[in-house]
Formats: sequence, C-alpha cells, structure tokens
Amino acid sequence: MNDKEQIDLLKEIRDNQKLQLEHQTESLAIQKEQFEIFRKQMEQTRRLQDRAEKLQDKSAQIIGNARKVFIIVVPVLILLIIYVSWLLFR
Repeated sequence: MNDKEQIDLLKEIRDNQKLQLEHQTESLAIQKEQFEIFRKQMEQTRRLQDRAEKLQDKSAQIIGNARKVFIIVVPVLILLIIYVSWLLFR
C-alpha cells in the first residue's frame, strides 16, 4: 500500500466520521423534539388527572348530600302516603 492509498483511505474514514457525526446530531435533535412532545403530553395528562380528581370529589359530595336528603325525604313521603290513604279510606 502506497502513501497515496493510505491518504485516500484516511480521507474516506474522516469523511465517514463527519457524516456519522452529522447523523448523530440529527438524531439527537429528533430525540430532543420527541422528549419535548412527551413532556408536554405528560403535563397535559397531569392536568387532566387533576381535573378528574376534582370532578370525582364533587361527585362524592353530591352523592353524600343526595343520601342525606333521601334519608329525610323518603320517611316524609311514606308518612304523607299513609296520611292520604287514611283520609281516603276513612
């Protein structure tokens, strides 16, 4: 192998290394972009989860209040039905 062939081979290796470095740079840019998209999606997911938790808390409050009202209203309705029945059949 003569000097010219060695020099050509070294130049080819250098050029391939530059090309590989460019590809790595592009790949890193894509990975950063994908990570940013992922981070935004995680933030949106967190906000949605917080909102869902608040809605569940409100639902639990509404159900609790409805149970309290139900406990009061049903006996009153039963007494009213008994009273109306007594008035009708007396």
